[in-house]
Parts: sequence; C-alpha cells; structure tokens
Amino acid sequence: MIQETEYREGLDELAKHYRDILSLIGEDPDREGLEKTPMRVAKAMQTLTKGYEEDAHEVLRQALFKEDYSQMVIVKDIDFFSLCEHHMLPFYGKAHVAYIPNGYITGLSKIARVVDIYSHRLQVQERLTLQIKECIQQTLKPLGVMVVVEARHMCMQMRGVEKQNSITTTSDFCGAFNQAKTRQEFMNLIHNNKI
Repeated sequence: MIQETEYREGLDELAKHYRDILSLIGEDPDREGLEKTPMRVAKAMQTLTKGYEEDAHEVLRQALFKEDYSQMVIVKDIDFFSLCEHHMLPFYGKAHVAYIPNGYITGLSKIARVVDIYSHRLQVQERLTLQIKECIQQTLKPLGVMVVVEARHMCMQMRGVEKQNSITTTSDFCGAFNQAKTRQEFMNLIHNNKI
C-alpha cells in the first residue's frame, strides 16, 4: 500500500500560482485535462523540494557506531534526481561516496539518505557535491571523504544547446583523498561493476 505523503504549509497557495502560470503561457486552466494540474504540480514541487525540511547531519548522527575499521567505505551508484535552480528543470544521475572512518562508521543507507536530502532542493551539481562531502566530513569526522557526481541535465538537453548525450561530472574530496593514490583507488573501485 502506498502511503499518502504529508504536504507542507502553503500547498493551496502554490497551486493557485501554478494555475496563474497555466494562464500566462496561453492555456485554459479550466480545460478538463488541466483542472487538477495546478494541485498535482504543487504536490510534486513539494515532494521534489522536501530536502529543505530534513537535516542530513542528524540522519548520520542517528546511526553513528564506534568501529575500529579504517579502510575505505564506498557507497556507489546512488541514484538521485534534483532540480536545477537556474531553470527548475530536472537533473539526474548517480552519486558515488567514499569515506575512511576514524573511529566511527554510519549506516550505509544513511549515506544514500544524505544524497537524497541535498538533491531534494533547488540545486546546482557543484553545490550538491560539496554539501554531501561537507556533511559527512563534519558529522563523522573521518580521515577523508570523496564524492563524485555524474548527471544529465535537462536544461542542456531540452533547451539551450540541446545536447542529449552530455554528462557532467563533479568531484570534491578532503583529508586522505588529497593523495592521488587514494583518489585513484576510489575511482578504480567506482568504475568496477563486479559484485
């Protein structure tokens, strides 16, 4: 059974604005196919921006475990969807996250939750990459963190330059990942598809 999403305050007002947008682009918001569209879009927008209501640091703190493991932990191929803040069009792809514990680890699913929280905000890929890294670094205080994000941007595919096959890659790292050898190990591991 699908659980009903709880929507934030302002949903009705948001729907009214989307009704106005339909009129401004030359549509008839009273047309049968569009009658419920303003509310549907308002609900979708609140879902796509739910990350503003969540604390990624707290998510990690809730699953912090003392552990002596001090080798690289990688969660790769984390699917995400976000909205470009410049055009409010989607960009989507995969995030790859590694950290080297320094006495504490976190639940693996919490790394994916951090990606979800920051991607469910109006974003640019560069900031998304930085926010994921900083959250893990500040909360876990590991020996190092590295994040690589690969994404396709609908603002480049549907409009503007219209380059459908372009992929944007961003990375950020700190600590032990400042060493080229450690970064290379991470890159080799994320591009190895064997399980």
